[in-house]
Amino acid sequence: MPPHHLKTRSFWLRAGASLVFRLAAYDAMVFMALWAEARAAPTLPDVVLEVVPFVDLVARYNYVLWLAAYVPVALVLLARDGERFIRYMVSSGLLALARGACIVVTGLGPVHGPDTHAGMTAEQRWAAFFTLVTPSGFFDTDAGARIYLTKDLFFSGHTATTFLLLLYVWRWRDLRRVMLAAHALVVASVFFAHLHYTIDVIGAYAVTFSLFMLREADVKAAVSRF
Repeated sequence: MPPHHLKTRSFWLRAGASLVFRLAAYDAMVFMALWAEARAAPTLPDVVLEVVPFVDLVARYNYVLWLAAYVPVALVLLARDGERFIRYMVSSGLLALARGACIVVTGLGPVHGPDTHAGMTAEQRWAAFFTLVTPSGFFDTDAGARIYLTKDLFFSGHTATTFLLLLYVWRWRDLRRVMLAAHALVVASVFFAHLHYTIDVIGAYAVTFSLFMLREADVKAAVSRF
């Protein structure tokens, strides 16, 4: 039998609202990323990426790997603890908004390849936006029909989202082990696909953990001890 919370209308209304917030936050992040995509920015040296080879196959399918690491565990969290799942979805939305703001203020150039999108017009950004926020457009195999973002860098979304989910399922040993392995694979793919600078990955851990603690810990009590 399904857990009790999955059989209540009020739960699904709140879970649906959290999902709407998460998607709206993602759309806002994409909009901010496209604004940053249009400005010229320099490529930076990175001592880790200098020794990690670029693997085209990983670059091509890293998003599929992220989905495989992310979605099944999130669904198990939904089934096991509905309230925690809702808090997780809200945290994910806040994390997306924080990431969009960081992308706007950092201005890092492409990790791999030339800065091809500098000078994008408003019309081009809007067209790219609607492509990226619709599933059919995002998975379009026609390279000319969609845009590949190159400057949505600080901080790493792949790292942040999977790390946040790991934190939310940490209390369950079986989910912790699965998610820890999945998270490690996703982070490895980030480096082998040259998706992000190393500082983007480090920053993802810092921002994500801070947000998780603010949402889930008694910060006031912790601070009062000092």
